[in-house]
Amino acid sequence: MDRRQWMKSFFSALALLGYVRIDPASASPMAGMMGGMMGNGSDKEGMGAMMSPENRGPMQTGMELFERHAQVHRKVTFLPNGIHAVTISAVPETVALLQAHVSQMYARLAEDRPFPYPISRSVPVMFAHPTLYQRKLDLLKDGVAVTETSNDPEMVRVIHEHAREITRFVKDGMPAMMRNMM
Repeated sequence: MDRRQWMKSFFSALALLGYVRIDPASASPMAGMMGGMMGNGSDKEGMGAMMSPENRGPMQTGMELFERHAQVHRKVTFLPNGIHAVTISAVPETVALLQAHVSQMYARLAEDRPFPYPISRSVPVMFAHPTLYQRKLDLLKDGVAVTETSNDPEMVRVIHEHAREITRFVKDGMPAMMRNMM
C-alpha cells in the first residue's frame, strides 16, 4: 500500500471513529475513500489491519490522546543507549489514557502482536524487533515514566527517533501526525 492509499485508509478510520465527517455528496478525493480502501479486513497494512477488532481500542486511545495533546507534558532524557521519558497530565482522564496506551503497546510488544501504525516511521521497526531493546514502564499518579534501552546502535537510533516523534505529537497534536504522513 503506497502513502496515498494509506492516507485514504487513515482518514476512513478517522471517519469510522467519528473524528472526521465525510460528505457522501462531495466529489472530493475523500468521496471514494469508503469503497475500495476498506478492503475485506485481511490486508496487513491498510484499513483492514488498522480497524480490525483487535486494533480499534488502541487506535481510539491514540486518537483521544491526539485530541488531548495540550493536556500532556513530556520530558525526554536522551541516553547513549536509549531514552528515559516522563509523560504526565493534570487531567485524570488523560492520565488514564496515557497509562492504558503505553501498557497496551508494551503488552503487544511482549506478545509479538504487531500494531499497524504507518504514520510512525519508528513504531513498525520497534514491533519488528522487540527483542533488540528493553522496556521499563512505571505508572505514576499523574502519568507514565518509560525507559527504553538497547545495545544495538541502530535500535538506539530508532528509540531516539520514536521519542522525538512522540514529543512532536504531544506538542502539536494532529498537525504533527499529518506532517509525519507527508
